Amino acid sequence: MAERREQNPNMTSFILRGGRLGLGGPPGDVVIADGRVAALTAPGVAEGPGEAVLLPDATVLPGLVDGHVHVDQWAHRTRRIDVSGAGSAVGVAVAVRDQLDPSDPGADGAMVLAHGFVDGLWDDPADKRVLDEVLGPLPAAVVSADMHAVWLSSAGLRAVGLGDHPTGVLREQDGMEVLQGLTAAVPDQVVDRWVAEALAGAAQRGITGLIDFEYADNLAVWPRRAAAHDLAVRVHASLWLPWLDAAIAAGCRTGDVLEGTGGRVQMGPFKLMADGSLNTRTAHCHDRYPEAASEDDAYGLQMIDRDQLVSLMSRAWAAGILPAVHAIGDRANRTVLDAFDAVGCAGRIEHAQLVCDEDLARFARPGLVASVQPQHAVADRDVAERHWRGRTGRAFPYRALYEAGARLEFGSDAPVSPLDPWLAIADAVTRTDDDRPPWHPEQALPLAAAVTAASAGQSALTVGQVADLTVVSGDLERLDPDELRTVPVLATLVGGSFTHRAV
Repeated sequence: MAERREQNPNMTSFILRGGRLGLGGPPGDVVIADGRVAALTAPGVAEGPGEAVLLPDATVLPGLVDGHVHVDQWAHRTRRIDVSGAGSAVGVAVAVRDQLDPSDPGADGAMVLAHGFVDGLWDDPADKRVLDEVLGPLPAAVVSADMHAVWLSSAGLRAVGLGDHPTGVLREQDGMEVLQGLTAAVPDQVVDRWVAEALAGAAQRGITGLIDFEYADNLAVWPRRAAAHDLAVRVHASLWLPWLDAAIAAGCRTGDVLEGTGGRVQMGPFKLMADGSLNTRTAHCHDRYPEAASEDDAYGLQMIDRDQLVSLMSRAWAAGILPAVHAIGDRANRTVLDAFDAVGCAGRIEHAQLVCDEDLARFARPGLVASVQPQHAVADRDVAERHWRGRTGRAFPYRALYEAGARLEFGSDAPVSPLDPWLAIADAVTRTDDDRPPWHPEQALPLAAAVTAASAGQSALTVGQVADLTVVSGDLERLDPDELRTVPVLATLVGGSFTHRAV
């Protein structure tokens, strides 16, 4: 099922001449040969076969990596009705109605799909009756912005076999399974083309690799895609519980290159869910949600207990598979840290949005990655102030984690946030994305730390490294922080091959 060595079909040699060597680095030349950085020299000194690509005012960085993407959902997102601007349940229904046209799927009885509702700030609850009153008999499904809930009309519920559901709002695993079914309704070859286009767009923003956390049989999906399309970025394909047994039986290990993918797809980590999300109020917390309707959900949702978590993590680790555990609430993060201590393995904690002060240093354990999404910190500030009232000083605590010695890696969680690493870098540095003052500016990161986190922990160019590189215009250290959002990307290289080039 897996091969250990990457095959690089593009064994060319050339020189990137005159750009800054890393953030704040001196000008120099980068010699690329056989897919690796063969030499770093003073400017104008390097010699060798192949083209010399002139970089008069540019910076060469280690390749940017998005550590958390739902690739299929990102590809689908741009083809669904956008309701992200709606401020109420009725507003969502009206936004769906107003964006329909005769060519929309609902016209022939198929499901109308929308995306982006954020009900954490609403006073009126999402309910199937709201959609019914505005949309009538149309089958409709609206995915929440955080993808932790799917809200369906009565006709939509009947279409997925859940006609007797009381509210039409399916949370967590129930919603995930419905969303998977809606996604699967589109033919594979169509989705694969959408995904290839999305990856090309990611390369244009400097992304050289990503971790795909789509809930799917990813070890089967990605070789199919690689056979049909040139993949513009490296993909680390995650594993979910339904496919764990088969992967272990096949001897698959995290980091293995999947056969037939030209070296572009590796097996990624094993994804587990410890809790839900902030906006859906299912993040598992020590303190109760102030607006909880009952004690049953007052503290969020524990999706797996500690013993189960330890058992699954241990089984994966023994087979050479790294766990990546979703944890958003402070109680969930503590449970997951306890599990890592018990198993003694390397791995990732995905999100780490609310952390107790006494748990910060525990993220510095060897081999552990704190996989965080800075765009969430600014997008969710109002929801956090409402539902994590009095605790937001330790919400999205990037500076505190950094100073505690944690290894930070950035992601977008696309389609929750756009697949653009420069937005993540800017949000981490500024802690705001609008005209309001920075939100908890004490948790802002230095630029160098942010760029390193966006580069999967790589802070410098080194001789011998695989030539996954991002070349940007200008000197990042001289930019106004807001200018980071629109930094021109001049080139993106994966294994020494250009996947985007504007020089």
